[in-house]
Amino acid sequence: MSDLDAPLSQHVDTNRPIFGTGQRELLVRYRKPIVVTLLITGDLLAATAASTLGLTLTRDWAGVPTPDDDRLHPAFLILMFACLGLYTGRGPSPYERFRLRTIGVFAFIALYLSVSFSANPTGNLLVAAASEAILLLIIGHYVEGTIRALLVHFQLWGAPTVLVGCGDAGRKLAHLLTHQPALGLTPVGFIATSADSANRRLPMLQSAEGFIRVHPHVEVAMFNSADELVAFADSSTCMPSCRLMLVDDVHDVQSLWLHTRTLGEAIGFEIRRDLYLRHNQLFKRVIDIMFSVPIALLLSPVIAILALAVKLVDPGPAFYVQERVGRHGKALPVLKLRTMYVDAGTRLEAHLARSPQALAEWQRYFKLTDDPRVLPIIGNFMRRMSLDELPQLWNVIRGDMSLVGPRPFPTYHMNSFDDEFRAIRMSVQPGITGMWQVSSRSNGDLQIQKEQDLFYIRNWSLWLDIYILLQTAPAVLGGKGAR
Repeated sequence: MSDLDAPLSQHVDTNRPIFGTGQRELLVRYRKPIVVTLLITGDLLAATAASTLGLTLTRDWAGVPTPDDDRLHPAFLILMFACLGLYTGRGPSPYERFRLRTIGVFAFIALYLSVSFSANPTGNLLVAAASEAILLLIIGHYVEGTIRALLVHFQLWGAPTVLVGCGDAGRKLAHLLTHQPALGLTPVGFIATSADSANRRLPMLQSAEGFIRVHPHVEVAMFNSADELVAFADSSTCMPSCRLMLVDDVHDVQSLWLHTRTLGEAIGFEIRRDLYLRHNQLFKRVIDIMFSVPIALLLSPVIAILALAVKLVDPGPAFYVQERVGRHGKALPVLKLRTMYVDAGTRLEAHLARSPQALAEWQRYFKLTDDPRVLPIIGNFMRRMSLDELPQLWNVIRGDMSLVGPRPFPTYHMNSFDDEFRAIRMSVQPGITGMWQVSSRSNGDLQIQKEQDLFYIRNWSLWLDIYILLQTAPAVLGGKGAR
């Protein structure tokens, strides 16, 4: 039986309850106020920290005089976030939340400056507000991520969601939502439709009224058919406050930042390919230079120390150039710190020849959990923390790579994909970090890599790039999936 055919209770993992039955029911009943309270508390703490640290940076360290009362007012910021829908308790996705958070922060700063400038029209106020805004965005992002992870752990983040329809599309959607709890929608069961055949493996009832008697706290109902949505919305009064959502599993198109247009009785979705627009590519290049040059200068002592450690462990060059596939299929000389023995190729061939298990792992991931090529201690440390990739900042400065984009693969890795995907992947600039690195990293097989690279290319925006950059730090520090 495949994952999609498994009962929903198996997906939700009800065999591992964190609380007792009575406690669980109480928490579910008050789930939304608990979530909203924690999110608001986190934003208040982030605003206080950003204001205090901002004053320290601008006045005490940079020597820019700013009045003590020129601080952000957290209550107005919370109101701004609430108007943008960040405290609904049912999502949206982390990418969309980051975009809304950024809009809220800078809209609040603009309003704050318009009011404060009349009383204190100085450039110092601009410096203080700008520093606090950046700090608030960064600190608030990490605080929210921590709170979300905590709520996911206690099974409180996702809004209880009923799936109308028990076919393959419904089971696929249930599988997606239960395996990506950060989306904020937790499936609790199915409601059968006239098109569904009897399937007793699924916790479904024949009417919405009967379902609500069992699950009175459902907040969202999801439909795979517009006809079922219309029929449900017109006939059912048992869930007047329930949000209704139509889901269309379309492939190979943009899914983030969609714009809708009303075309008579029809709805149009505007599909964009922003990453291919010339002005966006130029803007992305400017951002790369602005960030990569100071970061490279700041980290140059770290790179020098790591290079010395490599030479002490295994005599030979500390740096090496690995040829990978770049944009338009051109050879890309990627600069890296050496983490393997000089005779790494010979060691790999011998290891794969005597270990069928290692050979199977290599053919699936092109990486090994126990890699005999890696230098002891320093090699594993650099690979786990991705420190061997730091010299690639030079590739970004040269224009061969971007800070964010699909990772450049060796030819043997790229040839494992189909021709269509290779063409799409090679049409954009590769990056030091990307969607794969902040999610699956080495735990994702070829299919996962393909899905996440396509997601990035089709949904690119400045918001997504900044989100990936911010998520790179915790992904690297956590070392999840790194090899």
